[in-house]
Amino acid sequence: MTWPDVNDPLTGEIQLRPDLALVADLIPAGSRVLDLGCGSGTLLSFLITHKQCSGTGVDSDDDQVLRAIRRGIPVLDLDIESGLPDFADDSYDTVVMSRTLQAIRHPRRLLEEMGRVGNRLIVSVPNFGLWRNRLAILCGHMPISKDLPHTWYDSPNVRYTTLSDLEAFFAAYGFEIETRIPLVESWRPLARGVRLANLLAGSAVYVLCRRAPGRAESVVG
Repeated sequence: MTWPDVNDPLTGEIQLRPDLALVADLIPAGSRVLDLGCGSGTLLSFLITHKQCSGTGVDSDDDQVLRAIRRGIPVLDLDIESGLPDFADDSYDTVVMSRTLQAIRHPRRLLEEMGRVGNRLIVSVPNFGLWRNRLAILCGHMPISKDLPHTWYDSPNVRYTTLSDLEAFFAAYGFEIETRIPLVESWRPLARGVRLANLLAGSAVYVLCRRAPGRAESVVG
């Protein structure tokens, strides 16, 4: 998904969105990072500059790819729907996919490919179960919000999930949730805890790892 860059009014440097700042905090310094749907390379640029990471971005939007290249970010113009055949097993420490899973037609296949390529996955997804979205549907309309900003006829989204459904999906296909950070609509962590996250969070950031063979499934409550 494409989001506009925001520049710091004092330094002129591009600021990370609050949710991307959380993602950056979850990535250890010096990591090898693959950013799927990297846009203009904002996250990778920050990680390379401030956390001495190395990495590669992937995007299929020609304009965004050019912006990332001009920023000096290693980026590939690829359609991630076709999988990640150009990337070797365990070639990255962390694979990031921010606010893109809902635009993927075959999320299971892509998630499995991400797990093959990276040791840890960081995935963020808007929550269709947010109370505002439920209310909009009760009133007879498809929801439009900061996390779901498109009208139904102009949306790139092809999958709509609640956090509960998403976590069941992760568990069903062999991934454990190491960390879950529910976010309010300002893309900052939910202050009221996680018990009502499926109702109160506009989106969430997940850190996933592959479940060891034979280990029981784990679902976050």
